[in-house]
Amino acid sequence: MRTLFYVPGACSLAPHITLEWIGRPYEAIRVQYGSDKLLAVNPAGAVPTLREDDGWILTQAGAILDYLAHQHPEAGLAGGDGARAKAEGHRWSAFFTSDMHAAFWPVFMPDRYTTDQSKAAKAAVVEAGHRLVAKQLAVLERHLDGRAYILDGGRSVIDAYAFPMIRWAIKLLPGGLESFPTVQALHDRLAADPNVQKVLAREAGG
Repeated sequence: MRTLFYVPGACSLAPHITLEWIGRPYEAIRVQYGSDKLLAVNPAGAVPTLREDDGWILTQAGAILDYLAHQHPEAGLAGGDGARAKAEGHRWSAFFTSDMHAAFWPVFMPDRYTTDQSKAAKAAVVEAGHRLVAKQLAVLERHLDGRAYILDGGRSVIDAYAFPMIRWAIKLLPGGLESFPTVQALHDRLAADPNVQKVLAREAGG
């Protein structure tokens, strides 16, 4: 059976949601970063990690989401057909991987971004991270104006990719999403989805 290795609340939430949207049988295995169970399938000790029936392993959220969308065209999760639609999907996948996700690292691990380990120095790094996150949210906010979902083709794996990062912003950004109402609306639209609720309950319950 297709297997997803995940850490609750991490970006592995995106393929977890996508697998529910697809509606095919799969197993979701909860792991800890760097655990023996995870290292056995992904030596980098990272999630998400997807293992197919034949033992083939795929890592990196963007690659997994693209693979699932194109393996299951019947689910309509690629965001549209044609070269430009595919390019838009890749564009926004890259945005969430390299711009949005990366903006959170100073917030999650400020000690990596300063040689001064004082509380004041780390607090300054976190503040800088908050500004980076807000900058990327502003890009998404402008893009979502007048849209229900990120891609023109409707709900897609890119919305699933956005969802965990939007949740991080709600929790970690001062003021949450007060300045980003269209991003909040996307969050609320996705959070109301029964399949998303099922995944969130599974991840919360362990």
